[in-house]
Amino acid sequence: MVEIIKSLAEKFEDKLVAFRRHLHQNPELSFQEYNTSKFIQKALTELGVPFQVIGSTGVVGQIEGSLQPTSERVIALRADIDALPIQEIPGRAYGSSNQGVMHACGHDMHTASLLGAAYILTQLKQSFSGTIKLVFQPAEEKIPGGAQLLIKEGVLKDPPVETMVGQHVQPSLEVGKIGFRSGKYMASVDELFLRVRGKGGHGALPHLVVDPIVVASQVVLACQQVVSRMNDPRIPSVLSWGYIKGEGAHNVIPDAVELSGTFRTFDEEWRIQAHQKIKSLVTGICESLGATCDFEIKQGYPFLFNDIELTGKLQNYAKAYFGAENVVDLDIWTASEDFAYYSHEVPSCFYRIGTGNKDKGINSPVHTSNFDIDESSLKLGAGAISYFALMQLLER
Repeated sequence: MVEIIKSLAEKFEDKLVAFRRHLHQNPELSFQEYNTSKFIQKALTELGVPFQVIGSTGVVGQIEGSLQPTSERVIALRADIDALPIQEIPGRAYGSSNQGVMHACGHDMHTASLLGAAYILTQLKQSFSGTIKLVFQPAEEKIPGGAQLLIKEGVLKDPPVETMVGQHVQPSLEVGKIGFRSGKYMASVDELFLRVRGKGGHGALPHLVVDPIVVASQVVLACQQVVSRMNDPRIPSVLSWGYIKGEGAHNVIPDAVELSGTFRTFDEEWRIQAHQKIKSLVTGICESLGATCDFEIKQGYPFLFNDIELTGKLQNYAKAYFGAENVVDLDIWTASEDFAYYSHEVPSCFYRIGTGNKDKGINSPVHTSNFDIDESSLKLGAGAISYFALMQLLER
């Protein structure tokens, strides 16, 4: 089966590259992927794959195997379809045509690979029984995320999904390699928004003001105690403030300061406890220094858990497809992913496929203006995810 799928992936490689380049040239932001959705629908229609539109821009295709006896088993494969608000570097023939919007996280590769899997799997319908769902999901990049929306609208039901599999580009892995981690893999994510209200005035008369810059500084430093002293050190956690704005001047203390940041961890119980501790600390500091504050914690995605049994199976399948020497173990990663929602509903596995090529200068991290992929990874992505789905259905 490995050689059959590799041959099909090779056959469709030019189509995969064309898909990816079209998507890369026409990126759309989260919850706005209308043309991307239409493009996916058109491709599935031409292939004869039935689908439904879910959540306005999500598309769920369904491929039924025809091998007898029939099976009620259902394997779901997911690709995210949204882009980021980043201006791409100029000069690429396939660069973004949408000003300030770019596929800088590889979602164009994910989508093209899953469309490629549709081509491969329709050629192999006589080889399996059961159902493969192709989930083209919107809005991975923006809380509350498209995964949660699709789950609420029944993407894991009718028919019920047995396992969910997703892949993601990894520029630090050379093309031809693939990485896995069993158990907890990616962190939860919450967004922190704070406005400290004081009383502004002349910088030379600090005794007549309530300085929100000093108060905000105390908050920034004190909040690190939540991670370093209130948290069990066996639970990885991150609290970072990435934005601070106080519209004063060199000799003007402002009336207010705005801050925003992120909190991430790998334990849902501690996550909720930490929210309360952060809120208490922030409000207590502000009140003790004569200021007031507006503070909001916007809860985002949970931590991502790779089912241990399923991930072990996929690692073995990957060794057959890529060669054991090209299958690597991944460390935990404090970035977040809304694929995590699926992982809390059904056994799931989210793995990384190598898309880097140092010799070609393709090694920029995701979420950067010069991110790119080695396009030879497309046939590997399409072939691998097809193989992973088929092998699950062929196992009795």
